[in-house]
Order: sequence, then C-alpha cells, then structure tokens
Amino acid sequence: MKFPALTVQEAIEKRRSTKDFSDAPIEEGMLDEILRLTVAAPSSWNLQPWRVVVIESTEDREKLHQACFKQRQVLEAPATLVFAVDHQAWKDDMEAVIEEARSRDAWPESYCDIARKVIPGGQNALDKAGLIREYAIKDAMIAATHAVLAATSMGLKTTFMNGWMEPAVKEVIGAADRNEIAIAVLVCLGNAAEVLPNPGRLPSDHTVFRHRLG
Repeated sequence: MKFPALTVQEAIEKRRSTKDFSDAPIEEGMLDEILRLTVAAPSSWNLQPWRVVVIESTEDREKLHQACFKQRQVLEAPATLVFAVDHQAWKDDMEAVIEEARSRDAWPESYCDIARKVIPGGQNALDKAGLIREYAIKDAMIAATHAVLAATSMGLKTTFMNGWMEPAVKEVIGAADRNEIAIAVLVCLGNAAEVLPNPGRLPSDHTVFRHRLG
C-alpha cells in the first residue's frame, strides 16, 4: 500500500515533537509501513537488537500512562512504540543474520566466516565492560529515528519520550522479569490536534565543528 510521502529532507524539516494528539485513527496500513521502514535501520553487525512493542489498546495505554509519570500524550496518541532491546539476543540471532546476508550475496563466505568469529568476541567484550546494554540502546535509537521520520513523511506527528520508569514499562510489555531486556525510548504517534511552530536551533557554529571541537 502506498501513502503520500514527503522527501527525507522535507520530513526532517517538518518533524515536530507533538504532545497534542487528536482522536483521529491512524490510516489503515500506515502503521505497518512505518514499522517496515523502522526495522530497515542499520545496526552493529546487522544484529537488530531492538524489540519494538506497539501499544494501542485503551487498557495498555492507561498502564503505560502510569509508567510515564502520567504524561497525557500516551493516552491521547492512538499508538505508542516502545523501543526495547534484547542485548543478549545476538547469541540466538547471529547465525540467522549471517545466513540471510549470505543468501542475498551481501556478505561473501569469507566475510561470513569473519563475522562468526568477530561478533562473539566483540559482544562478549562489551558485556564484560558493562557496555552491551548501552550499545544495543544506541542501535534502537537509530531505529526510533527511522520511525519518527517515516511517520512524519506520511503526515503523522510524533514525540520521543524519555520520561518513564523502566520497570513499569517492562511490566506493560510483558518483560518484567527479563534482565536481558532494556528500554531505549518511547515514541508516541498519531494525528496532531495542534502543531507548535518550529522553536529554532542554536547557531550551527555553536554546535557543529570541522576537524576539532571548538
């Protein structure tokens, strides 16, 4: 199914964090397309550690509302995407990832052999250093940005949410007792009741540098 879409440049320029959502439903098929584009995001060694949970029911939105310090956009938006990560999933997923890449002629056999050695070494080193959760969350944030730009390109509005209690969010998505699961970010999306003007940005020479930090 095709939807009217903005260019990437237009989507970046028109994206706004929106807390005022209308009760208009998301067009049929649109959320599926957003999710398809979301999981097209890159990740380290293509391991795709994200686990995106779509929260839509009234009951689950109310529970998530409580887990997010009662922020109203969780109740008003017709859908919220919970970007969780499974930072131990690589152990089960690695071979499937390698085989898929090989079958598509994306990774030659020699590279697949390298991946089978390098991935466990790298992931175990991150785990030992206490960084594996952080690295998985970085990958999930890239996927979340894909979701936001995809939604924006189709005329929807979104807001990233970083104000929530992780144990409570994990309870909502059925992962309360799973230590390998962490929460990266939440994204509310739907049709906007009100869109605020662009608040502007600091001058680029204050935040962007060439060669060395100013």
